[in-house]
Amino acid sequence: MTKTDSVLKADVTAELAWDPAVNEAAIGIAVKDGVVTLTGHLDTHAEKQAAARAVRRVAGVKAIAVEIDVRLSPQHRRSDTDIAGNAALALKWNTAIPPGSIKVTVDRGWVTLQGQVEWNFQRDAAAEAVWPLMGVVGLNNELKLRAKAQAADISQRIEGALSRQALREAQRIHVVVDGSTVKLTGSVHSWHERDAARGVAWSAPGVRSVINEVQVV
Repeated sequence: MTKTDSVLKADVTAELAWDPAVNEAAIGIAVKDGVVTLTGHLDTHAEKQAAARAVRRVAGVKAIAVEIDVRLSPQHRRSDTDIAGNAALALKWNTAIPPGSIKVTVDRGWVTLQGQVEWNFQRDAAAEAVWPLMGVVGLNNELKLRAKAQAADISQRIEGALSRQALREAQRIHVVVDGSTVKLTGSVHSWHERDAARGVAWSAPGVRSVINEVQVV
């Protein structure tokens, strides 16, 4: 059964209040046709990410617009030099990230990651290692994937993985491969399924880009 916007707003409000990592009092919530918009000002980029994750857990959310500004409180402010040094250490101590593969640049609290890695999970791991750091206002993840040998049956591999993980309910996720780019279309019942399908596509060897057009219905 499709939720009304008022019911969905109540569920989102409750989920934000439930999550101890989120300061729900500082967040405004608007819902229209299943699209949730978050507004307000938070002290850290980590809080902003936590709020977005909380909304994605709510059943019935079709799309999310995060219009929250990060305004660091005095105790959370750090110099760009300190942030860059801490980011470099966080990347160095993360075993998922190849040593020396990433360059860090910081400008007024905005961190930019540049370089090349082999897999998308390494690109995601780099972002996850940096954005919770104190003083970070935003993150530009410009990491690129190195070209890998293409698997001729890449589409079949992705479809097989979706089936194994019970993510291909009623054949509603469709996979199209064009070179190293994978396009996903169709529909699922939750953001978790949509994100999981994207993760499956990125795990296939040779994939350098994923276009996820799967709809949440």
